[in-house]
Amino acid sequence: MTPTECRNGTERCAAALDVMDDEFDLVINLQGDAPLTPANFIVAISERLTSEPQLSMATAAVPATAAVFQHLQSDATAGRVGGTTVACNRAGQALYFSKSIIPYVAPGAKPLENILLHLGVYAYRTEALRTYAAMEPAILELQEGLEQLRFLEAGLAVGVCILESPAWEMIELNNPSDVPLIEKELAVRNKSEEK
Repeated sequence: MTPTECRNGTERCAAALDVMDDEFDLVINLQGDAPLTPANFIVAISERLTSEPQLSMATAAVPATAAVFQHLQSDATAGRVGGTTVACNRAGQALYFSKSIIPYVAPGAKPLENILLHLGVYAYRTEALRTYAAMEPAILELQEGLEQLRFLEAGLAVGVCILESPAWEMIELNNPSDVPLIEKELAVRNKSEEK
């Protein structure tokens, strides 16, 4: 078990790393609020981090579908967080993560053109993970409640693997109202695996 003073999953990964006897090149952090994350996403972020030494960490995102965008908008209108979005540069590195829908969709713009839904799965270099744990929480991290912003505020590069959406909607567990949606999707997936 990790210490209770760990403020987030990234700090918990660093704490677990510190008590292990082995050394690792990468550490993968699977988030409990993202039970619909496909296995190939883990492979993609691991390969991205391995192939690009300038990255401190890598994570995944999918283009928002119309249903996901509507879900994000509905939750925002109701004052809830429906998920996290990310904006990237041309090299596929994160510029910013937000619990608001980013980028802003101007009137007349195509709403789904650049909306990327961030998924809670991370791959870290061990040295970057230790650096992260030694830093104080960043102002933007505390404001948004998003741990990965500590990397960006420190000027550490975060690679974003923009992956094809799976055959199911990528709904994360952010609100109690998300539970039945996720359970329904898991039931559908279980039935298809039984065939």
